[in-house]
Amino acid sequence: MTTPPPPVPAAVLWDMDGTLIDTEPYWMAEEGELIAEAGGTWTREDAEDLVGNDLIRSAEIILARTPVTGTPEEVVDRLLMGVVARTRAHLPWRPGAQELLQECVAAEVPCALVTMSWAPLADVLLESLPAGTFSAVVTGDQVTHGKPAPEPYLLAAERLGVQPVDCVALEDSGTGVRSAVAAGVPTIGIPHVVPIPDLAGVLSVPTLHGVTLQDLAALAAEVRASASAEVR
Repeated sequence: MTTPPPPVPAAVLWDMDGTLIDTEPYWMAEEGELIAEAGGTWTREDAEDLVGNDLIRSAEIILARTPVTGTPEEVVDRLLMGVVARTRAHLPWRPGAQELLQECVAAEVPCALVTMSWAPLADVLLESLPAGTFSAVVTGDQVTHGKPAPEPYLLAAERLGVQPVDCVALEDSGTGVRSAVAAGVPTIGIPHVVPIPDLAGVLSVPTLHGVTLQDLAALAAEVRASASAEVR
């Protein structure tokens, strides 16, 4: 008897920066320019500490470590303006992400964008896609507690009208996977700039290149089975 394939997720919850599109180098470049203008230095390790963070938290780190002055909101606005301009000039898709997203839409599997970037950057991506590609959008300027808190993923599931456990999240950072796991969402980590921590509720794959919706369903089922085994 052939085992039936696992059901597709009730929804796919997508991180943006580093997962869907490769904007992390844009953020790092803008951080470096801002800090150099203030007479400071910014290392690769410093930049990696910000990957996946709520933008206000990232700005607070920059203000604490460098000669940059102003409010966290002013720092975010400066960085965001530069990243938006770079992304409008070139939208850099991550391998396999666009194809998997298109397959989800064709199969009528709801998708949500769950990003700590603010709406102006998310809008650059959304404007490049057919209307309705994402059934819900959660940006960092819409939440009180950003990643790694669970609020962004809980809000996305609520807006879609689904249970977090029935979804699957796609993330590229430790901050992101911690947020999704805290919300009870089975999570697939795709390491890019920073490693994915070994956490219960997370399964890492090297790339989304070649990953189909059915593959994603199987990976999510594996995460759920592993979590159930740990509970027992």
